[in-house]
Amino acid sequence: MTRNRIGRAAAVAALALAAVLGAGGWAAGGERAVTGPPPGAAAWTADAVLGRPLPDPAAATPAEVAAFFAALAPATREELAVRHPLVVGNLDGAPVELRYRANARAVAEEREHALARAADPALTPQDRTAARERAERYRSLLDGSAPGGQRRFLAFDPRGRGQIAEVFGDLATAHRTAVVVPGSDIDLRTFDRAGDPYGTPVGMARALYDATGGRTAVIAWTGYTTPLGLGPDAATETLAEAGAVRLARLLDGLAAGTRPDAPATVFCHSYGSVVCGLARPGPRQASGVVVLGSPGLGVGSAAELDPRVPLWATARNGSDWIGNVPHLRLFGLGHGADPTDPAFGARPLPSTGSHGHTGYFAPGTASLAAYADLALGR
Repeated sequence: MTRNRIGRAAAVAALALAAVLGAGGWAAGGERAVTGPPPGAAAWTADAVLGRPLPDPAAATPAEVAAFFAALAPATREELAVRHPLVVGNLDGAPVELRYRANARAVAEEREHALARAADPALTPQDRTAARERAERYRSLLDGSAPGGQRRFLAFDPRGRGQIAEVFGDLATAHRTAVVVPGSDIDLRTFDRAGDPYGTPVGMARALYDATGGRTAVIAWTGYTTPLGLGPDAATETLAEAGAVRLARLLDGLAAGTRPDAPATVFCHSYGSVVCGLARPGPRQASGVVVLGSPGLGVGSAAELDPRVPLWATARNGSDWIGNVPHLRLFGLGHGADPTDPAFGARPLPSTGSHGHTGYFAPGTASLAAYADLALGR
């Protein structure tokens, strides 16, 4: 291939990936990934309330965190959650019910901060408007509209565009667990938007939870900084690499704190499949990985992933624009081979009845029926 043809291929890959994975308007790219320990980590590690160090959120493993909380009296756990809600709420390995309560408190506190900013005359009108919008968003998270009452958040981080993880079902008693990893344009504001019911992690998680008859607890995980709009972020793997670290820690936390005998089934949509591929979960973290609407996994074939974890690739429906993405990696652009190609080595799943890039979890589709079977361990 000549130099000019290589350059044209790289340009085509960038434009096609950006067009498909970033469904919003044009963006210059360069989203800054939210990484590291949660807000308030410094105050947590400096807290001497127990007379001994608290586990370092940046260094302690989820198993070590689980052991730490298991040794505490219930009242002491609650005190820590009240003193440090953003840390406890995001600490993989901490008891899930404690994390739910801590995150509810953190959301309420962030709403109060946003309301105060909205009334601050020292801020610009634009900043006050943005603060009011944030405050309203936080109010909607606390409105108790979930079936059975208050919504349950396994994670909440207000930094940047915001990250959040919502749980459907009971992680402690469900027979099995599933995690939904979304693609581009998903954040605190859009993770449950009503206008695209099966294209958001909440919509996917609810559909899967219902399809399993409530026997599988499902986590709608918006736990990484996703690409935003049209731009190079969607065509490169920088954000996926940062997300893969956070996904691996989430899966480690589930193994340490809920059902180590039944690791989660991980469902990876669009750019989220790049996150899953780069995370390379092992058998202790995942019982299977399912990709859908995938531009690639950041690898050349399934052989580059852990062979002990089954990999399933959903057939693309005819109206999914992801099929226009060039499957290559060139000059840092592209996400590798097509996982639906039989030569890739993934196990095929049907998608009959699905439509578009976000229709694979729609009720009545062959894809959702297959997902439910996998989530139930069949």
